[in-house]
Amino acid sequence: MTRTNIRTLIMTSVALCSSPPAFAEAADETKDIIVTGIRQAYQGDFEPRETPQSIATINSQAIVDSGALRLAEALDLNASVSRQNNLGGFFDSFAVRGFAGDENFPSNYLVNGFNGGRGFGGPRDTAGLERIEILRGPTAALYGRGEPGGTINLVTKQPIFEKLTGYVAAQYGDFDRYRGEVDANLPIGTSIAVRLIGYGEDAGSFRNRPRSDRYGFLPSVAVRLGDDTTLRYDLEWTQTRAPFDRGTIAPDGRFGLVSRKLFLGEPGDGRHKADVRGHQVQLEHKFSDDWSLLVGGSYRDTSLEGFSSDPELVRGRQKIYVDGRSLSRQRRSRDYDATHLVLRAELDGDFHLAGLRNRVLIGVDYDDFKNDQVFRRFRPPAVSSNPSDRAGYIFDILNPSYGRFPLPTPAPLTDRLDKQRATGVYLQDQITLSNAFSVRVGGRHDSFRLNALNRLTSLSQERTYNRFSPQIGAVLTASDSVSFYATYGEGFRPNLGADAAGRLFDPEYSISYEAGLKFGVLNNAFQGSLAVYTMNKRNVLVSDQVNPGAFITIGKARSRGLEFDLNGRLPGGLEALLSYAYIDAESRSNVLEPNFNLPVRIGDPLINIPRHTFAAQLAKNMDVGTTKLRIGAGVQHVGSRLGETATTFRLPAHTLVRTFANWTLSDRFELYGTVQNLFNTTWYANSFSTLFLQPGAPREATIGLRVKF
Repeated sequence: MTRTNIRTLIMTSVALCSSPPAFAEAADETKDIIVTGIRQAYQGDFEPRETPQSIATINSQAIVDSGALRLAEALDLNASVSRQNNLGGFFDSFAVRGFAGDENFPSNYLVNGFNGGRGFGGPRDTAGLERIEILRGPTAALYGRGEPGGTINLVTKQPIFEKLTGYVAAQYGDFDRYRGEVDANLPIGTSIAVRLIGYGEDAGSFRNRPRSDRYGFLPSVAVRLGDDTTLRYDLEWTQTRAPFDRGTIAPDGRFGLVSRKLFLGEPGDGRHKADVRGHQVQLEHKFSDDWSLLVGGSYRDTSLEGFSSDPELVRGRQKIYVDGRSLSRQRRSRDYDATHLVLRAELDGDFHLAGLRNRVLIGVDYDDFKNDQVFRRFRPPAVSSNPSDRAGYIFDILNPSYGRFPLPTPAPLTDRLDKQRATGVYLQDQITLSNAFSVRVGGRHDSFRLNALNRLTSLSQERTYNRFSPQIGAVLTASDSVSFYATYGEGFRPNLGADAAGRLFDPEYSISYEAGLKFGVLNNAFQGSLAVYTMNKRNVLVSDQVNPGAFITIGKARSRGLEFDLNGRLPGGLEALLSYAYIDAESRSNVLEPNFNLPVRIGDPLINIPRHTFAAQLAKNMDVGTTKLRIGAGVQHVGSRLGETATTFRLPAHTLVRTFANWTLSDRFELYGTVQNLFNTTWYANSFSTLFLQPGAPREATIGLRVKF
């Protein structure tokens, strides 16, 4: 979609609408609307204080206030989540409580309870999100096959039977960003409702690279099949066209060697293309007030393709270490396709046995993931051979010039197909032993099979695993406002991919402990939690810097820490969201990093994990004459963290401040605006090495108009 088309879409949509958008939790008149949301799988029917688990929720109002347009930006509102290497801006990668999973693959997350992060469909947009649930702690006994630090569940906006409502929005921002959004809820009779959500965006960048455009269509349909039965269908259809951008460089830790605006790739490579086609179907039936059944399926097809020119990482092939100006580059091509099928059924029950209340979840799920990767690469020769600038595909950082040499033709490096099939059966029972004390016991059995075909060598391999993951927890309710909990859990996650020789890896295994406090103050208008935890896992993989697409293992790792969250309304109508995390994540093995023969020692920190992170956001509504004004500000502090495995290179700490305002002019029109990075701080979002370093954006302002109907 071109910039002209997006501008036309925005202007036409605004002109056609005669009333402003009912923006989910932002408008007072929508508070009593009942959403037809089907309950979230794997969670059961529990109040937050009843669960032996730390759960943080970021609602749509907080996302809108923050100005977050991408999932990574929204997750910055919670200190337990740390940004990781994002593949040149083409996938979501994050760590929860210090553990990130596979570096060469996107972080897995759930969408309405279904696995939705696997594959290569580009970064997730925040359009259509009702809330983000950060389900922290040892929960593999239910979810299975996940990271022990926690699971992110995205809950999408659902159709509303009771009311015709919606909005269109037009937004303009610095760096020539144009964006339009539409959200229309259309009830059809009393038993069918349709929600139509879409967005389009055309944007420049603070970096001197080609423009990007993104658009998506996210409709959903809800059907009442009876008083106790609801059927829902969700479609995800998105496209991203953007340059692949590995960011800036800091050779030997020299930050600021080049401007953060300087793009080090080649515009002649064109833009990468990422596409998603996803479908979800869910059926919920309530047998009674105490028993319900949830069945559903999800199918997601993603693809990523394109060329990029990226800095060479191996020191012996990198000329910039010789003359300080000549950046040797690789040229790479990617043609990735992935399909992901998930089926599940879950029975939720509440009954008494031997005088004790039992709340059970009994479920089964099936997961079929196919990952097809064709990767090609050109790389420069060793500097010791004194190659020409053309042979080294040199970019002169002191005299930048694009198109200096013909684009090299990459040669095949990876051509493989990996298939994962898994079946899980799980059971959880929370038993109320007294009015103040309950215990939760659960377990999950997974049967897993991996088939890997290396089409370059014709090597075919297969592995199967069976694993039982137990969990046990307890909750002590001290009062209506205070509860204590403790929990223990085990988990595993199959490692996808192979080393440079084609050998498959054993799964990752984990053990986790957690204890915490949940409380409410000011008549429970302000909710808080405090948790301490420790997690250990083995067979931890990191990316092979010499052989892209391959992995190496650093053996064992441990993360332990403390987190504190507050969320609610203070006296005077001030809304507050605060989050702090202390994370000590480190290697627990002495191993030799095989790429450069660098030692990884016990106690070495894990990459991109700050010890201290803090996030806060405040907002207040006020009357201005006959209009209403909502103003607020947010701050995020991220501490220093390791920027390259097996080295001492560290990213500096940063503190970012933002402000926002929403002016409701009438029942139909709203003006809104944000200023990100108010003090124009130089910062770095994440790093893979000193030559793959993602700079954060400078100060950026946006202004927009919502028109409700």
